[in-house]
Amino acid sequence: MGTFDVPDIEYTRYSSRQLLAVPLAVLAVALLVLGGTFVMTGAPVPLGMDFAGGAQLTVQTTSADAEIQDAFTVEPDSIQAVQAPDVDNQYTIQFAGVEDDDVISDLATQAEANLAQDGDASIVQSESTASASFAEQAQQTALLGIAAAFVGMSVIAFLLFRTFVPSIAIVASAFSDMVIPLAFMSVADIPLSLGTVAALLMLIGYSVDSDILLNNHVLRRQGDFYESTHRAMRTGITMTVTSMMAMLVMGITASLFGVELLASVGIILFVGLAADLMNTYLMNVTLLRWYKFHGVRS
Repeated sequence: MGTFDVPDIEYTRYSSRQLLAVPLAVLAVALLVLGGTFVMTGAPVPLGMDFAGGAQLTVQTTSADAEIQDAFTVEPDSIQAVQAPDVDNQYTIQFAGVEDDDVISDLATQAEANLAQDGDASIVQSESTASASFAEQAQQTALLGIAAAFVGMSVIAFLLFRTFVPSIAIVASAFSDMVIPLAFMSVADIPLSLGTVAALLMLIGYSVDSDILLNNHVLRRQGDFYESTHRAMRTGITMTVTSMMAMLVMGITASLFGVELLASVGIILFVGLAADLMNTYLMNVTLLRWYKFHGVRS
């Protein structure tokens, strides 16, 4: 059985500025991406039907995804195969922001006219809409949930360590762990939905777990700072890399089977966990090193 060896990084070779440069530069780029997207579109990330309202069609067709994408005058935001027993070649197609009844009826007509293959007419099984007011309410609820989780995490961090620098290191790392996947979603055009919000909430938990593990080893266990850091890395990196591989496999498998939401969740968690590795063992370690050697006065 193979083993996973965590390298012993020589932190003494690098100054605090050098160690902080990488995570801060990545965070700055992520914030610029989100800011630029907000200026151009009015939202930092693409909003799915859950948060923008819109229409959804359920269509029976043997056409490929690319043909479904090109069958409409309005570009679909999401095309997902229906995963259910005794259901074949059925897809749910979402159009975010589309609420006009005439436009929805026209989209249904386009589906029936353009997705016929070998004489099999596409059948629109159902139509549904989500109003803009309902979507706005869902958006506010999701943002409130993320804010509450982040504030709760911050309070727990300060209660556990009762000192500013170790606690703020956890908060800063968790903040970056959320911002970087959001910027990736903006670049990769992954819409923000209730499912992807759940992935972001999971990232808060993953981030706090690895950061508290590191802080406990450095601040509450005996041993040299670098020895304690390496002990924490052996456990933390192994856990994080294992989770990354699991999320990657889930994302690839879900993509192959056409389960778009699970594929999005898997890739978001993979990117977020990769960011967590960087933030925990560059940003957090650097802040703890400064605190340990320069911030504490006897």
